[in-house]
Amino acid sequence: MKRNGGARVRVAGVAGAAGAASLAVTLAHPAAGWASADAVALVAEVSVLLILTVLTVRRSPARRAAVSAVLSGSAVALILLRAVWQGPPQLVVGACSAWALGAVAATGIGLYLRRLDDGRRRAVEEAARAQRLGLARDLHDFVAHDVNGMLVQAQAAQVVAGSLPEPVADALRRIEDAGQRALASLDRTVHALGERGPGIEGLERLADAFSPGVRVDLAVEPGLAPRPEVSSLAYRVVTEALTNVRRHAPRATTVAVEVREKGGVLRVRVADDGGGSSPSTRIGGFGLAGLGDLLEARGGRLAAGPHGSGWRVDAEIPA
Repeated sequence: MKRNGGARVRVAGVAGAAGAASLAVTLAHPAAGWASADAVALVAEVSVLLILTVLTVRRSPARRAAVSAVLSGSAVALILLRAVWQGPPQLVVGACSAWALGAVAATGIGLYLRRLDDGRRRAVEEAARAQRLGLARDLHDFVAHDVNGMLVQAQAAQVVAGSLPEPVADALRRIEDAGQRALASLDRTVHALGERGPGIEGLERLADAFSPGVRVDLAVEPGLAPRPEVSSLAYRVVTEALTNVRRHAPRATTVAVEVREKGGVLRVRVADDGGGSSPSTRIGGFGLAGLGDLLEARGGRLAAGPHGSGWRVDAEIPA
C-alpha cells in the first residue's frame, strides 16, 4: 500500500479531532448531570480511538503524532467518567487508570511499528548507498579508464601524425576537449555517488549546464528546505528526467522543471515539448524504473508518460 505525507497528516488530524470530540462528550456528562452511558457505544468508541492512536503514532510526523496521541489517549483514559462520575473517588480513579493502560498499550504498539518502518527505510537507504558505491567503482574502474584511453589516442594522433589537414586537426581537438569534459563529469559523478550527492540547491547549475539550444525553466518554491536525503532524491529525479530528454527528445526546445512542497510531500515535475520519442527510445532503460522502486519503498511515487506535445515526469517524495 502506498502512503504519502498528506495521508500521514490526515491520520493525525482525524485522531486529534476524534479525541477532542470524545473528551468534550465525556466532560459534558458531569456538567450536564447525565447519569448513564451506553456500554456498547463506549466499547465501539474506545476501539476506534485506540486504532487511531496506533495509526497516528506509527505514521504521523513526531510533533503531530504526540499531540494527537495525547488527545485520543486521554479520551480513552477518561471515557469511563461517563458511567462512574457519580461514584466514590476510588472507583473513578481506578476505572480511569485501568482504561489508561489501553491507551498506553496502543501508543507502545504504534511506537514499535514506527520503529520497524524506520528500520525498513534505513535498510532501503543502505541498499541504495551500496548500489551507488558499486556504480561509482564501476565508473572509475571501467568507464573512466576507457574514456582516458580515447583521450590519450586523440592527443597522440595530433603529435605523431605531424601536419594534418585542418578539418582532421579540428576534429581531434574537439575529441580531446570532449574527453576532458567527460572525465571531469565522471569525476563529479563518482564523487556524488560515493557520498550523498547534491540536492535541490544544485538544480540551478544543472539547468544552466543542460544541452545548448534547450531552455530549462526552473521553478523552485522559495524557502524550500527538505531533509538532505529528500533533497538528494529530488535532484536525482530531475537529473534522470533531463538525461532522458537529451536521449529521447532531440526536438525539445523547452523543459519546465518545478519543485514545490504541499501537504508534507515534495513534488517534482519535469515536462518537455520534444514529443517524448526518438529511435533510441526503443532501447529502453532502467533509470526511471529504479527511481520509481526507490520512491515507492520510501512511501512516494513516480509517474512518467506523454503529456501534450512532449513527455512529463511527476514524482512525489514524503518530506
